[in-house]
Amino acid sequence: MKKKFALLVAAAMLSTTVLSGCGGGGGTETTAASGGGDAQAVDTASGGNNLVVEIGPDPETIDPALNSAIDGANMIIHLFEPLLNFDKDNNIIGGMAETWEVSDDGLTYTFHLRDGLKWSDGTPLTANDFVYTFKRVADPLTAAPYGYDLLCMVKGYDEASNGNVDALGVSAPDDQTFVVELSYPCVYFDKICAFATMSPVQQATIDANGEAWAVDPSTYVCNGPMKIKEWVPGSHILMEKNENYWNADAVTADTIKFVLMEDVNAAYSAYNSGEVMMIKDVPTEEVPNLRDNPEFNVDPILGTYYISLNLNREYLQDVRVRQALSLALDRAYIADTIMQGTYSAAKNFVGPGVSDVEPGSSFADVTLEQYGEFFHTDDFEGDLAKAKELMAEAGYPNGEGFPAIEYMTNDAGYHKPLAEYLQSAWGELGINMDIKIVEWASFTPTRRNGDYDIARNGWVYDYDDPSNMLNLFETENGNNDGKYSNPEYDALIDQARTTADKTEHYALLHEAEQMLLNDMAMIPIAYQNDFWLQKPELQGTWHSPYGYWYFMYGYIGDGTEAPADGEAAAAAETEAAAE
Repeated sequence: MKKKFALLVAAAMLSTTVLSGCGGGGGTETTAASGGGDAQAVDTASGGNNLVVEIGPDPETIDPALNSAIDGANMIIHLFEPLLNFDKDNNIIGGMAETWEVSDDGLTYTFHLRDGLKWSDGTPLTANDFVYTFKRVADPLTAAPYGYDLLCMVKGYDEASNGNVDALGVSAPDDQTFVVELSYPCVYFDKICAFATMSPVQQATIDANGEAWAVDPSTYVCNGPMKIKEWVPGSHILMEKNENYWNADAVTADTIKFVLMEDVNAAYSAYNSGEVMMIKDVPTEEVPNLRDNPEFNVDPILGTYYISLNLNREYLQDVRVRQALSLALDRAYIADTIMQGTYSAAKNFVGPGVSDVEPGSSFADVTLEQYGEFFHTDDFEGDLAKAKELMAEAGYPNGEGFPAIEYMTNDAGYHKPLAEYLQSAWGELGINMDIKIVEWASFTPTRRNGDYDIARNGWVYDYDDPSNMLNLFETENGNNDGKYSNPEYDALIDQARTTADKTEHYALLHEAEQMLLNDMAMIPIAYQNDFWLQKPELQGTWHSPYGYWYFMYGYIGDGTEAPADGEAAAAAETEAAAE
């Protein structure tokens, strides 16, 4: 994300002015707590499906091209829709595109848009909007974190990423036809086209308002099921149904109020007092007491919690030091005690749920069969002894001569307790570590800019292919926060990306994962789950393996349906997409 935009968001968050969008209301507004302050109870008596939920603090950005965080993505999926989409069962379905086809050589994707598509302001949405969007993501002036990862396979990307965006192989033969030409086949390009970053954005509002378009509801033009009615930084984002959405009849939520909270204890209090219907996280110490509560949900997601090492720091450039830092950690203790069993200890980097070449197969299972466990959780004492040996071999016996380091994290969920554990664990190696707590609004930009020694990190997949996380460690990847650079690794990832042979694609990624682990480019900790509390009367919603909650098809019911089910809404969406 460009610094200028970060400053705009920061300025907006300092303001106490209510930002209100144009257009009529979408149901009775309820006032919710701002960071745990006073709030009225959720209003269900006035009729209508007016939902109030909490899934985190103010997002860093809700510009689809600039966002790389889960909290921002959870907003964007309600406000935008890409060419393709995922249904409740994680299948690719039509989004803005009603149909699409791929040429026999796998190099040309042709998307046929639905009739009568409109932006939230009522103006027509055409194939040229996708031409603009793809070029904007590739444009170096946009500085999209995902630009290279998502579009490097598109013909002309190298030239486009150097400033000539018109060289990008995208075109609109007519208003309803969008064509993408690839330089080489990409076995997961359809999944890229269903990713939130590739959602269309309106050129007119961006040209008129610059980067500020995405911080003011009056200029935030979108194309998804919902639109922003009001954004009070530090308090809430209020969305209302977008009547110009092509499938508006399937959208059951009249309004969705996302209460913005960073303090998990305040969120827990708001849930217990009835101010919100759902909270994304609960205080760590409450997890054991909630396990038998039917309102407590734990659901696996495709993601790994890991630690970023800033490899620009000279003392971290010795692989023996990095390996020692990893071996000194008891992952079973972290997962079972610090994380209360809601996460599982990492055995490799890519975790369960990510597919391999055969339908229904697991990349993680194939890794275990072919390579075994990289991290053994049954011999921590042996690992710790090896860690001390490695530190001595690197010239730091008992930590002598090793500089004091700083671990950067934000104070939410397990992050601070884990930081305190790391401080103790690495102390066993004679390393002095300070903990730096950074507010979420500035945490990701600080890490991305390299202003840290060691920092907490994690990745939740954007689409079901192991390359989505392994690509992060390519030298030129915009999300390569640790600045890992290995030409051999880059070559493996490039070969995996360009091959048209799926078997070879996955085999190369297995090889790349092993290289990454042997280099200890980062320190895997645990495989992620989402856990949350949800009132039984909040029905029709669902949670995806990418860490997204779909509230647009939610409604207030009598509490008899499973609150996270949403089968009817999912069926309606899939049926409409297939028509």
